[in-house]
Amino acid sequence: MLKFGIIGFGFMGQTHAETINKFDFAELIAVCDINKDQLGHAAEGVETHLMADELLANDEINTVIIAVPNHLHLEMVKKAAQAGKDIIVEKPAAMNAEEFKEMIAVTEAAKVRFTVHHQRRWDKDYRLIKEVVDSGTLGDVYTIKNALYGFNGNMHDWHIYPEFGGGMLYDWGVHLLDQMLWMIPGKLTTVYADVRNVINKEVDDYFNIQLHFDSGISGQVELGTYYLTDKETWFERHWFVGGNKGSAYVDGFHPEGKIVRTSELLKNVPGKITMTAAGPTRSFGPAPEGRLVSEPLPEVTVNHDMFFEHYNKYVNGEEALVVQPAQILRLMSLLDAIRVSAKEHRSVSFE
Repeated sequence: MLKFGIIGFGFMGQTHAETINKFDFAELIAVCDINKDQLGHAAEGVETHLMADELLANDEINTVIIAVPNHLHLEMVKKAAQAGKDIIVEKPAAMNAEEFKEMIAVTEAAKVRFTVHHQRRWDKDYRLIKEVVDSGTLGDVYTIKNALYGFNGNMHDWHIYPEFGGGMLYDWGVHLLDQMLWMIPGKLTTVYADVRNVINKEVDDYFNIQLHFDSGISGQVELGTYYLTDKETWFERHWFVGGNKGSAYVDGFHPEGKIVRTSELLKNVPGKITMTAAGPTRSFGPAPEGRLVSEPLPEVTVNHDMFFEHYNKYVNGEEALVVQPAQILRLMSLLDAIRVSAKEHRSVSFE
């Protein structure tokens, strides 16, 4: 049995409690938060503590979920490791790569299991596009774009403070970048990032990040919390993949999309203009009827509960760990490189 304690019982801590309650292989033993009001949301029979040390002293707990604000992750990981507890830490795992290296060192020294709650590796829109890329059906993929847009602009709660690890790069950015790194093969050679404060004065609320891999694929991740249009379903997720045998798109948190190909390519004839339905532009304008052929996306069944289902199998030796510390160290190093690129307005060599 996984017997959990949760340190930090705000929104994510309470979400974890609800998720744990679904499983017959897991039990929530205790929760901790410095805000006594949050502890009132704990279910009957669950211990409540104001201090992390009190929770960690409970020998019945074998696994701790750390869901405190980002700047406190390292301190709590150290405490939990010293107490001999296996650890799942919320994202972003650390404030920078050096902090995460320290987490790896202390958890390895204590011989405890350690992973990060990147549940969005089980997002349906992501798994759909990943399945298309992995299948090779688009031929040689040359570009993958991922975008998320919002209309409100402003942050909330502690996310407005840079010293707490606030802002969108550490909120959604870590998920979008982790998805890219887990999907695109090869070394990431260069990074260029534009990170801005559009509405928020202290923390980032827009970024456009260009990733170039030695596999020949370029990735683009764009997010804006104040990036407006009146198009339907704009304020959702958007994926696009281009290959030399077709393209694919997936839109929405409840995703819809298609694989799209052409029934016939125009031939390049030197010195001769080939008229199309759009005139002699050849490559642009409306496609003639029947030229574009769409196919359905593959079937994919995933949900965020699978993070914990997989983790249970990992603990019991049935599966390898999916969210590996080495992968998250790469991600944290990328975030550091993004900060440098944005500050100095230049491309940064990565791997």
